[in-house]
Amino acid sequence: MSVDVTTLQSGISVVTDAMPHLESASLGVWVGSGSRDERHNEHGISHLLEHMAFKGTRRRTARQIAEEIEAVGGDLNAATGAESTAYYARVLKADVPLALDVLSDILSEPAFDRDELVREQNVIVQEIGAVADTPDDLIFEHLQLIAFPDQPLGRSILGTPKTVRSFDGAKLRDYLARNYRAPDMVVAAAGAVDHGAVVAEVERRFASFNGPAGPAPEPARFGGGTRVEKRELEQVHIALALAGVSQHDPSLYSLQAFTNVLGGGMSSRLFQEAREERGLCYSIYCFHAPYSDVGMFGLYAGTDAADTSELMRLIVDEIANTAETISEPEVARVKAQMKAGLLMALESSGERIGQLARQMIAWGRPIPLDELVAKVEAVTVESARAAGRALIARGKLATAVLGLGSGLESAAAIAETLTRRAA
Repeated sequence: MSVDVTTLQSGISVVTDAMPHLESASLGVWVGSGSRDERHNEHGISHLLEHMAFKGTRRRTARQIAEEIEAVGGDLNAATGAESTAYYARVLKADVPLALDVLSDILSEPAFDRDELVREQNVIVQEIGAVADTPDDLIFEHLQLIAFPDQPLGRSILGTPKTVRSFDGAKLRDYLARNYRAPDMVVAAAGAVDHGAVVAEVERRFASFNGPAGPAPEPARFGGGTRVEKRELEQVHIALALAGVSQHDPSLYSLQAFTNVLGGGMSSRLFQEAREERGLCYSIYCFHAPYSDVGMFGLYAGTDAADTSELMRLIVDEIANTAETISEPEVARVKAQMKAGLLMALESSGERIGQLARQMIAWGRPIPLDELVAKVEAVTVESARAAGRALIARGKLATAVLGLGSGLESAAAIAETLTRRAA
């Protein structure tokens, strides 16, 4: 595989990874702007803009956008995150110019037709309702809000029905002009692609994007606290969060190793003890989400109301215990998992462009595989333990509990004992 990078005079970065054995190509545009970049009166506008990009341009109707890509057997999609928004396609190698034309068209010439806007606002309101009806999604909305209170990073990416319906074409254009700037944009392509040809297409089709980088979002602050919501459900849903580390923190990989040992798979401590040994839950897992300036360690479990307190005690004990007793075999196992994940991602052109684009946005360059593997290999038992201890010692915990039962408040109180241990 061969990774090439070119930065155009406008500031747009083009990164490609040629995979000559493929007949197809994945390509997309990543913008270093997401829900964190929304002002107070713009809650949900990033996600609405992503939807509206597909609803017609000066040259194409919404139907034509879909039909032109699908007529050549391709597909087109997008996703909004806290710190970036992605628009991407997968096509056969002969249709790479078409895909780039469509992607540039939907970003540079969106029509924002009023009737289309009203329809899409209604679609997103339905999406918001779907989350509200899905407790293992809703619990993370609550958790994010508690972890990052009174700031964009803590708000739902979807917005609220009221905010989504408040936007018009003028507000969408203002947001687009302010945040979709060439220095904040990465065009990534992998598979059956030629770097020079992609660069030439991007230079021609994305010429309207120029100017300096968009404004930086406000710094994030991990808050913490508790939210208990009583709701008639079959299970009690529990989510915890602790202040993690940013993408640039030297302990990032050690914390990921700690996270995986604790709750990263079927062999993890929490899965084995909570599910396999005690039968307290069906689903339990941990994750670490690093952002540009902060991170969030999270844990989720769903359990019966009668088992809530026992499960929470187990979780608190296991987090504290893991930070002191991670073993050499456990570290070796999760390091193998982490390296396998990096290597498996290389086999998919779609995974590859996402990885390359995120690296360009976060670090300004693609990170060679050997460098990533070296960072994983550098994790030791002591560094993993230290990352776990530091996680607890930061002293702020966010807890969200959703369901029915008399033990919800006591479960939340048990969770709070975790950070008191480190005090």
